[in-house]
Amino acid sequence: MYDLSPGFHFGLLDWKGNVNQTWLNVNNPKHIPPYPGGLNLQHSVEYWLTLDLLSSNIAKKFWSCTAIRVQNSSHTDVVFVPFFSSLRHSKIHGKEKVSVNKMLQQRLVQFLMGREEWKRYGGMDHVIVEHHPNSILHARRKLGSAMLVLADFGRYPSQLANINKDIIAPYRHLVSTVPRAGHLKSWNILHDAKVSLEAELILNSNFVYKSMALSKFCLNVAGDTPSSNRLFDAIVSHCVPVIISDEIELRFEDVLDYSEFGLFVHASDSVRKGYLLNLLRSIKPEKWTKMWARLKDITQHFEYQYPSQPGDAVNMIWEEVAQEKQIPETLASCYDPLKY
Repeated sequence: MYDLSPGFHFGLLDWKGNVNQTWLNVNNPKHIPPYPGGLNLQHSVEYWLTLDLLSSNIAKKFWSCTAIRVQNSSHTDVVFVPFFSSLRHSKIHGKEKVSVNKMLQQRLVQFLMGREEWKRYGGMDHVIVEHHPNSILHARRKLGSAMLVLADFGRYPSQLANINKDIIAPYRHLVSTVPRAGHLKSWNILHDAKVSLEAELILNSNFVYKSMALSKFCLNVAGDTPSSNRLFDAIVSHCVPVIISDEIELRFEDVLDYSEFGLFVHASDSVRKGYLLNLLRSIKPEKWTKMWARLKDITQHFEYQYPSQPGDAVNMIWEEVAQEKQIPETLASCYDPLKY
């Protein structure tokens, strides 16, 4: 992992270290600056990955298949670029004549292009997080050879981002996770179908989040991008997602079978009168209960947290990176931690 100046990462969270101090001390989670809340939080992937790498040298790990940070770049499997790009997504603020974000992206390109590590494989062994659809907007073409960690491929040409080299990471959910031991709610499919369908129409409301935890099904419609954070809110609410999208890229689909805990509907079918309600009414209680139970089993895979835990979103992403690495001769096995 590069030792970029704080202005590329925790400095964006108003962290100020001592003179010449690049990284904060991550021994005590209470001293780590929080990521901004609200909608910003859903794109906080780079924050959690960076914290995990920083802790890999000081926090004792009791499981394999994780990532560790090394000091010698010749020992790396891949090179992580710790840029909190989702906090800097191409806006001009206040009286700025030139976007500070654009200047920061230009500085990043200049830094990387001058590094021997980048020149070694043309950046192919680098990992850059661009989870917000507008992040690194001015530099993405110059950095497109790297392995990108994205929310989806919706705003990228296939030559720049594709499933053959890049990682699709889940959004960080915005609702509170329902405890795994939550009680099984009574079966009332018609009532619950109405609640979840109507709740989707009330944006930015606590009613949406509360309704998810009380509903049997949650409608997930793609917006201006092929994916939506609502899918992950539904999963951690243990609400069976009804996914309406013809182009959605599913996270960790090489490990998870989404048909075990979700329903898929073509966009053209979703607008047919009565189709959705009839579909939901046709689901037998036994099938719904099985899907609900499966949701409780897989929720951990969509949790971002620090310290990270086995099988959580952070570790799942590292495993995806290990599988997608573009330098095959250094591909790490499950018992050989990935080195950054």
